[in-house]
Amino acid sequence: MRKKQHNNDIDELVATARQARSMAYAPYSGFKVGAALQTKEGRIFSGCNVENTTYGLSICAERVVITKAVSEGEKDFVRLAVVSDHDNPISPCGACRQFMLEFDPEMEVVMVGQNGNHRIMTVAELLPHYFMRRNKKS
Repeated sequence: MRKKQHNNDIDELVATARQARSMAYAPYSGFKVGAALQTKEGRIFSGCNVENTTYGLSICAERVVITKAVSEGEKDFVRLAVVSDHDNPISPCGACRQFMLEFDPEMEVVMVGQNGNHRIMTVAELLPHYFMRRNKKS
């Protein structure tokens, strides 16, 4: 079942993700990404990708924003918006999909391109046949 979308919430989330993108540290790839995360209580967090010269130590915007929210006590998420400087929407990488899945397979992911095109899918739709430990403790 899909959660009800609230266009005002989505617009604010996308604007926050765009602002976060401007803070990205991407001197190697030039691929700047911003993300914004909305909690069930309505709080919004933002994050951007941070690259490292070894690439393997780089971290995506989606994992930054989730880690930021969790570090402030939040674990119940409604939706995550992700934007880059590409014309078309980008999709979170596999590692980010699994990371998001840890919190809610039904969380909406709003993927937005600079040309205004967007896609909204749940994490479960982005990562079908996912692995998840069913009896986890908080």
